Order: sequence, then C-alpha cells, then structure tokens
Amino acid sequence: MLHNDRYTYRVTWSDEDEEYIGLCAEFPSLSWLGKTQEATLRGIRKTVTEVVMDMKKNGEEIPDPISCKKYSGKFMVRIPPEVHRELAISAAESGVSLNRLASAKLGKQ
Repeated sequence: MLHNDRYTYRVTWSDEDEEYIGLCAEFPSLSWLGKTQEATLRGIRKTVTEVVMDMKKNGEEIPDPISCKKYSGKFMVRIPPEVHRELAISAAESGVSLNRLASAKLGKQ
C-alpha cells in the first residue's frame, strides 16, 4: 500500500533559483521547482508518487513515511566529556535532571 500522502513535504522559497522548491524528507535527493507554493507541492508529490511506483515495480525498498514510524523517545548521543560535565553542572544548578535539561535544550527550535 502506498502512503504518498503521509510523506513529509516542505515548500520553501529558493533565492538561488528564484522559485519555490518542494522537498520530501523521506526522499532527500528529490526536489521540484515551481512558481507558486501550490504548484510546487503538487509537483513534488507527483514526483514522489512516480518514484515510489518505479521503486515498487523494480522490487526496491520503499521508505516508510516518518509520520507512520513509532519512536521510543530514547536515543544515544555521544558528547565530549567536558560538555557532559558542563551540562551536569548546569542541570544541578537548575535543580533538574540531566535528562530534563538535555530534552529542554533539544526541544528548542
């Protein structure tokens, strides 16, 4: 079953191309240029659909949509010991766990 509508699409302006560029997170090598946001979204979605159909025909593995994946909420990050120490001190001074401090810092955009 194809879930093209569930893929993660983004449309943004490209100063270099002087057009909108459509991207799909699950297919980072694909893009589509268009004059309007709406046309660009249609273009990248059509491109993804065609690529997925071709991949299916050739027996290639099709990426699962990010939105359909289950996440545990845990991942490992390796950092220099000095940074680990600084974060531990900052967490202690703030009265929170290191996990809570790291989560808050990672959640900022």
